[in-house]
Amino acid sequence: MADKYQELVSGGPLTGVAKSLGLPQPPHLRRHKTGGPLLGNDTVLVTGTGADADAIAAQLGEWDLNVRRDEAGDDKVGAIVVVVTESERPTDLQAPVLAAAKHLRKLDKGGRLVVISRAQDENLDPALNATRAGVEGLVRSMGHEVRGGSTANGILVHDGVAATAPSVIASLNFFLSGRSAFVDGQFLRVTSEQGSLPEDWDKPLAGKVAAVTGAARGIGAAIARLMSENGAEIIAIDVPAAGESLAKVANEVGGLALQLDITAEDAGKQIADTAAKRYGKLDIVVHNAGITRDKMLANMDEAKWASVIAVNLDAQLRMNEQLLAHEAFQNSPRIVTMSSTSGIAGNRGQTNYATTKAGVIGMVTATAERMAGLGGNINAIAPGFIETEMTAAIPFATRQVARRLNSLQQGGRPEDVAQAIIFMVSDGGLGVNGHVMRVCGQNMVGA
Repeated sequence: MADKYQELVSGGPLTGVAKSLGLPQPPHLRRHKTGGPLLGNDTVLVTGTGADADAIAAQLGEWDLNVRRDEAGDDKVGAIVVVVTESERPTDLQAPVLAAAKHLRKLDKGGRLVVISRAQDENLDPALNATRAGVEGLVRSMGHEVRGGSTANGILVHDGVAATAPSVIASLNFFLSGRSAFVDGQFLRVTSEQGSLPEDWDKPLAGKVAAVTGAARGIGAAIARLMSENGAEIIAIDVPAAGESLAKVANEVGGLALQLDITAEDAGKQIADTAAKRYGKLDIVVHNAGITRDKMLANMDEAKWASVIAVNLDAQLRMNEQLLAHEAFQNSPRIVTMSSTSGIAGNRGQTNYATTKAGVIGMVTATAERMAGLGGNINAIAPGFIETEMTAAIPFATRQVARRLNSLQQGGRPEDVAQAIIFMVSDGGLGVNGHVMRVCGQNMVGA
């Protein structure tokens, strides 16, 4: 649904009025276009010293970007990359961070700030762990400070993983690109050197077979469409009642429509059997299907509680066991599930829903080691306010408030969620495992 307020105050007839009154002016975000440039402005400033910073700068140069080290003069920059993987004490952060700070006002609209650091570990020396923890606070704060549709995000590299590992480089590409338009103040945690970079960054899912539940409309349909555009063969799944809409989506992407209630006892096996029969394998499963039955807990009845648990959580647990036992889903399998900011922070009137969305995070963290053993991964996406038919039905005033409660001052689009999923299930995302990434514009809910 179009954000009419944004149209009026951000380049529209009420731009001057909004500015004079100090009203929010949601920026127009730079989103990915197939065949388009990685950045709107190809000048990138890299700050930091040491071999890791040099290697990251060299990689950016291979992408035909105009790389500057520590100083960009008076030129506008499209991105600033701060490399602090070799920082050992809090004082070590000062030089690279303040070198970046000098150029923040030169960051172009739709620009990117990316900080690459080592991940925290409670077994480290206190000063070293404090330094790494401090970087996380820095990035979250910068997400609130950058303007003009720019974003600030971080990559946390585990010890023992090279700063140039495939998933570090793929994460950097994702954060610099328009694919991450509605991701702000967030982190990708690279836990291993698994994975590889795509031959074609516009087709990172080439040769993959993906099953998407809840694919008949909304976010699920967007996931199916974009995964297809990015090279995947699609099995679009939804309940029989949505059969007509499901067939339309499947036909649009040249995929297969599977009418299936995911709460069926053998739903996971049916999906794997269908993939094996049609394509000979299954590479990716996206657990997008979900329902809400909102009520204050004092008014919650058994049916509303049980139905949400059954669809949003119990079905996924059962399906995963069946999928991972199936021979078609054994070669580097990838699973992405949908959490929510409600599952992270809770939400009034959504105790049942929040229980399930927090539950899938627990499922992800507990399944990650098993997936890594198969050469695959499992992650969760936690969307914030996304413009869909469902959110369009929210009362006008409530909808306007919900849109403005993030650093980008607007709702996201279904494609923003889909782009994050595409990264997670790509070969470049395999080193990110057991992780939850919020696609919420840095929503104030959950911090």
